[in-house]
Amino acid sequence: MKRSERLVDMTKYLMERPHDLIPLPFFAKRYGAAKSSISEDLAILKHTLANNQDGILETVAGAAGGVRYIPFWGKKHAQKYLNELASRIEDPDRILAGGFVYLSDIIGNPQDLDKIGKLIATRYAYSDIDVVMTIETKGIALAQAVARYLNVSFIIARKRSKVTEGATVSVNYISSSLDRVSKMELPTRVLKENSNVLLIDDYMMAGGTLTGMQQLVREFNGNIAGVCVLCEADFDDVKLIEGHLSLVKIKRIDDKKKVIVAEPGSLIAHTDFDRF
Repeated sequence: MKRSERLVDMTKYLMERPHDLIPLPFFAKRYGAAKSSISEDLAILKHTLANNQDGILETVAGAAGGVRYIPFWGKKHAQKYLNELASRIEDPDRILAGGFVYLSDIIGNPQDLDKIGKLIATRYAYSDIDVVMTIETKGIALAQAVARYLNVSFIIARKRSKVTEGATVSVNYISSSLDRVSKMELPTRVLKENSNVLLIDDYMMAGGTLTGMQQLVREFNGNIAGVCVLCEADFDDVKLIEGHLSLVKIKRIDDKKKVIVAEPGSLIAHTDFDRF
């Protein structure tokens, strides 16, 4: 097999298995090539990914070592996309009642989901995430996109359990409107004790739903490894949660004047982009 063919197949194989450690002998056997040739191939891939700021190729020395692909977006790519996303969200036609913003077209767009998933996975690439968690329904696609790049499972808290999921654990939480108590449930089988959990949601007002998710994780003796949302209502002074990150901040919504003011959120400032 020619080197060009090896490089194409090797790139595809690694990108389909993010964060998996692949032994070098595996590639040597797969392509019928010497380990020295495989090492040269990997050096080319590593340089290209770093030069394009599109991922990190890590090599681990030793008998149990190998190589792993870490999905990782460069700062210039992240800033460009979030500036564009904030600009799109400023469309006044997105204004909904109660301080909410229409995001379904973004969440339903495969290209946006891919970028959002990779960007959040970049921030938490080295946080030892075991599972990504969200609540039905809008956050499901986001959680799946992030989990795909972290190569971990994602789980869904539901407002009403289904008989097909077996026994559940439930908690009560204050809804985003802060005027009623709601309930969310999680099947007992989906979350192991001491798991590091990344919480994902589409839109945050006061943070009541995310607080409920935190409570639910603690019922399983899990650890909150991070909280990240697509959009945050930054004009809401009442916050029930701290330490969260957002991709976009909604600074102001004026329903009468049909104005939305949005800007990139806190995620970029809290991401170490110097790993390239």
